[in-house]
Amino acid sequence: MSAKHPIIAITGSSGAGTSSIMKTFEKIYRREGVRAALIDGDAFHRYDRYAMGDAMERAAREGKTNFSHFGPEANLLQELETLFRTYGESGRGRTRRYIHDPREAALFGQAPGTFTEWEDIPHGTDMMFYEGLHGALRTDHVDIASHVDLRIGVVPVINLEWIQKLHRDRHDRGYPADLVMETILRRMHDYVHFICPQFSYTHINFQRVPTVDTSNPFVARDIPSPDESMVVIRFANPRGVDFPHLLRMLHGSFMSRANTIVVPGGKLELAMQFIFTPRIIKLVEEGRRLRAESAAHEAPPALERAPDRKPPRTAGGGRRKAPRAT
Repeated sequence: MSAKHPIIAITGSSGAGTSSIMKTFEKIYRREGVRAALIDGDAFHRYDRYAMGDAMERAAREGKTNFSHFGPEANLLQELETLFRTYGESGRGRTRRYIHDPREAALFGQAPGTFTEWEDIPHGTDMMFYEGLHGALRTDHVDIASHVDLRIGVVPVINLEWIQKLHRDRHDRGYPADLVMETILRRMHDYVHFICPQFSYTHINFQRVPTVDTSNPFVARDIPSPDESMVVIRFANPRGVDFPHLLRMLHGSFMSRANTIVVPGGKLELAMQFIFTPRIIKLVEEGRRLRAESAAHEAPPALERAPDRKPPRTAGGGRRKAPRAT
């Protein structure tokens, strides 16, 4: 972690809804004048969409039935940790973009499922904001969580998460239902070992719980709407959280534990505005102050102005006159 160059990370599995929450943060950044470096976690997959298919075939031939984007073998986790460390130290780093769909393909002039070239993060950002699968990951080989100032988990109940993934992959990306189900099953080992443990290291978790029947997510026609759900918000450390204020401002909310507030699904964005805006402002102001102090200390000392030289006096005490042109 670095107060001078703060980092916020939202982590959650595919279909959890992290992209929707990212839009709320972008609104806060625009309103508060925060210049954030936005990092897409998919950019740190090891393989593009086509190479991933080949890698899965090789893994299957080798008897590896659980090879997935959730696990370390399919991701550039060392490079991701290097980015977090480098940004925290200097505000610099390198990233790229993963092209998800035809809209992004038209924007970047590349085929869906490919990567853009690596490029430097713009200089002078206030913070780095990561959204992806591994923002709070800790393993025997990497400790990404230790570099993050504010770690946020997005964790719908599992059936809702599957409904959201099925709906997105089938309707937005054109995948057949049986392929999506196969992907869910193949990822389950890595989900248990590499995704779930991260939510023990987050500072705040958001878990959406539907209030309608989602018993069989594979036949659900629609994603439960925000008004058909509640959101459980858990604070790892509730000290300093103004729960009475949140309860007053978020109609229909209630406390379920000393560190947990439950809000109606339709109030999620408003709850995030109340919870995160002061935290973001505090991180940004502290970072700007520390960078300004560091710049002042590193600036070269101002040169002392040489005293004005007076023309030499003549022996009679007067000043020597400049010769006149003839």
